Amino acid sequence: MLTESPLTIAIIGAGTIGLSWARLFASHGHRVRLFDPRPDLEQVAEQLSAETEVPIEVCQCLTGAVDGADLVLESGPESVEAKTQLFADLVDAAPADCVLASSSSAILPTTIAARLSDEAAARVVISHPYNPPHVMPLVEIVPGERTAPEVVAGLCDLLTSLGRVPVVVEKEAPGFVGNRLQNALLREAVHIVESGIASAEDVDVVLKNSLGVRWAAVGLFGGLQLGGGEAGLRGFMQHIGPSFAQIDVTEPDMSDAGMEPVIAQVEQAYPSAEALAAERDRMQEGILRLRAELIADEDSEQPGADDEDAAAEA
Repeated sequence: MLTESPLTIAIIGAGTIGLSWARLFASHGHRVRLFDPRPDLEQVAEQLSAETEVPIEVCQCLTGAVDGADLVLESGPESVEAKTQLFADLVDAAPADCVLASSSSAILPTTIAARLSDEAAARVVISHPYNPPHVMPLVEIVPGERTAPEVVAGLCDLLTSLGRVPVVVEKEAPGFVGNRLQNALLREAVHIVESGIASAEDVDVVLKNSLGVRWAAVGLFGGLQLGGGEAGLRGFMQHIGPSFAQIDVTEPDMSDAGMEPVIAQVEQAYPSAEALAAERDRMQEGILRLRAELIADEDSEQPGADDEDAAAEA
């Protein structure tokens, strides 16, 4: 399962995530099919094919898209009703050994597979990327209660071959890991803006020039482990923990009315989504490129590395 190459990948949903998935798989030589009811699908696929220099097949129906597919990646609306129906249709249309993956950001795979037989549910899994998946390494792999272990293992191996970093979420939880963290940070950021502590633009300035840089290097827990000195996180909590405990737990107004001033500030700070996306991709690609170079340098400096290289040359 998912061991042959090239594979036939059916992308269901040609929005931002679906098209980025298509770019990733096509650029690694896999056969990619696109299905989406959007009227400009042909033009979008042509542009993507030109950019990747790989032909991408456009399908007019779901059955044609998944016929003979090895992997289906669904990137449709974030709706329980829509996904449960779509996966029921996929089970009927796709080959019996086809892996059925959803890019859902928060819906649980057990919920998506609730109407399916055990045999079909064994092939259902969440494969949640971070936008855009052809740039961002992380993919959260979330098995449901009935997902087969070999499906998880095969998908992880495939994603690793594409240069992604799959992380298997051990227990289903709405939002998985990344979006639970993002949601907590969003709520506090909204409170900061609503309370007049700082502007939306300055919140981003703070993150980009402090935590964002640190987290890209060592993550949250790694950073706190270093923050505690020789005692690590244990020491950090002993010395800084009491002060952290005094920070109030906030309940921001996340209603449409409450969010309106926050959204207005964000729109003023970032008037062009196209320019922001271009800057995001440029910076993310640069950070990832530099990080890869630094890791490669570390590996080459490991004891015995020169001896191994010399032996290989001899």
